[in-house]
Amino acid sequence: MTIGIGILGLAHGHIATYCRRWAAMTSDAPSLATVWDHDRTRADEAHDTWGMAACESAEALCRRDNIQGVIIGAETSLHAELVEIAAAAGKTIVLQKPIALTLEQADRIVAAVDRHQVPFTLAWQMRIDPQNLRIKQLLADGGFGRVFMVRRRHGLPTHQWKDFDKSWHVRPELNRGMWADDAAHAIDFMLWLLGKPRSVMAEIDTLHNPSVPDDHGVAIFRYPDGAFAEVACSFVCSAGENTTEVVCERGTIIQNFGDVPSANIPRPPGGIGLKWFKTGDAGWTIEDIASPSNHGQRIAALAPAILEFFQGRRPAIATAEEGRTALEMTLACHRSSELGRRVEIA
Repeated sequence: MTIGIGILGLAHGHIATYCRRWAAMTSDAPSLATVWDHDRTRADEAHDTWGMAACESAEALCRRDNIQGVIIGAETSLHAELVEIAAAAGKTIVLQKPIALTLEQADRIVAAVDRHQVPFTLAWQMRIDPQNLRIKQLLADGGFGRVFMVRRRHGLPTHQWKDFDKSWHVRPELNRGMWADDAAHAIDFMLWLLGKPRSVMAEIDTLHNPSVPDDHGVAIFRYPDGAFAEVACSFVCSAGENTTEVVCERGTIIQNFGDVPSANIPRPPGGIGLKWFKTGDAGWTIEDIASPSNHGQRIAALAPAILEFFQGRRPAIATAEEGRTALEMTLACHRSSELGRRVEIA
């Protein structure tokens, strides 16, 4: 059966990437049936590009029988309301990150999903990245022993993007700021890899353009077993290379070219995406999983996984509860930075 997908909001640019990927499919393609957006210009663009019918309201879209699932790409401030509407209509839901602006909004999302028992997932590309999956597998296999420290560098060159400082992404009432919007990727990566931490110490500040809040930050999470997890983010980052380093009892894992600044610029000859060294080995082991040639490929790779979720052929990429926990970790970073001290995570 062809899956009918409705789109609730096109504010998040990743939605268009998914649609292009689905529209190019030659078999088993979903039906991009209808769209709603409070910005009628965006809705009209979706109609002109993909032939999607524009609905006058989110409620009207969710009443349509030809829609089995919805993907929510509206501004973060609208996520809770739209999830409640879609869940009440019994639709499968895919939600763009982050889950919400506040824990209260996140609680509404968790409650709606639980109350109506609808399939729900957040769209986090780091959780389906093949190299990241390999890192998680290597740690789960136990050969590296105890994990002592994980470092994840993550960034964007938003200062180079035309009119980004005028976009909804940087309006606190719609999306809080860059740390909450995009450092959330690396924070969720730590949750996915190591679980929920016990506490965090963080420094977050705006260093470049006052119109783009929270463009730099460093957070150090501590885990119940004592492990450290560092998230270091710059959104004025033009180039990079090393993105992940995992220091273990019996070896080290290193990943390069894992974010926009490192994926989109020319790489040194022979640049290695993923490698590891185990105590006693004669040298580094080079993983043959190739790094994408640009970050757009990573975003587009979510489209097949999302479609499989809509079709019921894969579990959630991240549950609503995990989305809430990632937000809790993110907001704890803000509290730590504001208070100037370590903050416990409940």
